[in-house]
Amino acid sequence: MDASLALRPYLAVCATRFALLLQYRTAALAGFATQCWWGVIKILVLAAFYRSDPHQPITLAQAITYIWLQQGFLAVLPWNVDAEITQMVETGNVGYERIRPIDTYFYWFAREAAWRTAAPLLRVVPMFALAGILLPLAGLGDWSWRLPSSLTAFAFFVVSMGLAVLLSAAITVLMDIMVTAFRTSRGSGVVAGFVNALSGMIVPLALLPKSLQPLLFWQPFAGLVDIPYRIYFGNFAGAAALWGLAAQAMWVVILVLLGRLFMARVMARIDMQGG
Repeated sequence: MDASLALRPYLAVCATRFALLLQYRTAALAGFATQCWWGVIKILVLAAFYRSDPHQPITLAQAITYIWLQQGFLAVLPWNVDAEITQMVETGNVGYERIRPIDTYFYWFAREAAWRTAAPLLRVVPMFALAGILLPLAGLGDWSWRLPSSLTAFAFFVVSMGLAVLLSAAITVLMDIMVTAFRTSRGSGVVAGFVNALSGMIVPLALLPKSLQPLLFWQPFAGLVDIPYRIYFGNFAGAAALWGLAAQAMWVVILVLLGRLFMARVMARIDMQGG
């Protein structure tokens, strides 16, 4: 079968859900206001930290940009499971996923990729308008979202964010499969804890002990936040940026393969009853 024909159903699912999710503008604006508030709080905490010890691997201006990027792309992160899949599990309708004439794993993956793309797009534009344009115009440039360090850094950042979306979708599908396997979504809170602690959401990973940096760089959650954002402002440049992209791509492949194996086992145990 031609590759374009094989991909068509999944691209259609992704495009349809993407368009649907773009309609939730009111919820996005509410989330935007909350994220602005948390962004200010985190920046104030970081500023106090840098006053006590300014000699850090990234500058305060870079750390502030890191925080604004966090808030703008917050919805990329795989903090929760797909509510529709959870409902299918609770009602038993998940069994019908076995009889779709397409690959269930990539069907779910396309859904989650659309979710992890559409949701942040509704918030990142107003976030940049506020933190990247209005703050400098108001004379608060020291607290603003800075532009990328170079056009090359921006190009690498775009690729890295694409990989971050794929990585987030792979993790989300794993959580969806866990819900299907264990009939509960409570385990997703554990994953959210790891995402918070190890992605760079609580504190930029560059500010953690130097001895931990190799381990932090190569663990999967760094590809969600830390790697793309440090590429953005040039802390990872040249070979370091390429290694960052390689780490993200490696974890996408690994988690997709693990997800497919896990799903095959879980779906094989689902029994359909009735006539």
